[in-house]
Amino acid sequence: MILKEDKNKIKSGLYIVSTPIGNLGDITLRALDILKKSDVILCEDTRVSKKLLNHYEIKTILISNYKFNEKKNLEKVINIINKNKIVSLISDAGTPAISDPGRLLINRCIKESIFVIPIPGPSAITASTSISGFSDKFYFHGFLSDKVNLIRKEFKMFLNLECSIVFFISAKKLIKRFEILKEYFLEREILICREITKIHENFYRGKVSEIDNFKFNPKGEVTVVISETNIYNKREILDESDKKKIKKLILNTTVKDIVRIISQQKNISKSKIYNYCLQIKDEK
Repeated sequence: MILKEDKNKIKSGLYIVSTPIGNLGDITLRALDILKKSDVILCEDTRVSKKLLNHYEIKTILISNYKFNEKKNLEKVINIINKNKIVSLISDAGTPAISDPGRLLINRCIKESIFVIPIPGPSAITASTSISGFSDKFYFHGFLSDKVNLIRKEFKMFLNLECSIVFFISAKKLIKRFEILKEYFLEREILICREITKIHENFYRGKVSEIDNFKFNPKGEVTVVISETNIYNKREILDESDKKKIKKLILNTTVKDIVRIISQQKNISKSKIYNYCLQIKDEK
């Protein structure tokens, strides 16, 4: 039995409503009920949101609320809610305020003791991690930076995490970052989810070292999941490329940092790396 929300019993406030990330059939019954009973719906792009709302014959007033006008809209929206109205916030796809506009409004509502209610639903983050087979402990980064130097900083930070890693990127940009991915995560598993739940949905699985062999379509949005470091047994043998990298690092890096960097990048036994560092120092 589905319990519908009586509009007279729905509290005025801000409702954070998750919408489909591709397939319109993924919307929840509760989300539809709240959207129909809202006085106003805030959305990123009215053209995108109208496709969903028209499909379900929802006639609620739409107000555009995107990155560049979110701050300007604050007073207007707060005034609407304070008139005992129900306001819903949706994004173009998925859950609002997760790599999408919404945080400014949510924080303002919290500050003014306005009721903020989540209406959960579809999420590219949980959809991708649920089928990855990797650790259920994961770090979500949001959208990867555009600049190479910033990506390197982000990847270095990822190396310190003992969990799987999830981030968003466009398919076209991801192809350009294959070499950097291999530089930092060569021995790890990767899952690339393209256009999740849409008609042209694709999944690519394998080692990062094999990423060039993926028959990858460079169109659409992508969710990337990289495995945790301990998904494999640690390698016990240093190959020539490992030794070359250690010799280069040892010129201006501490042994402790070399052990951490190499073991995380290439999943090699820390003791083997440490002993090789000592061997190099002894040879000097």
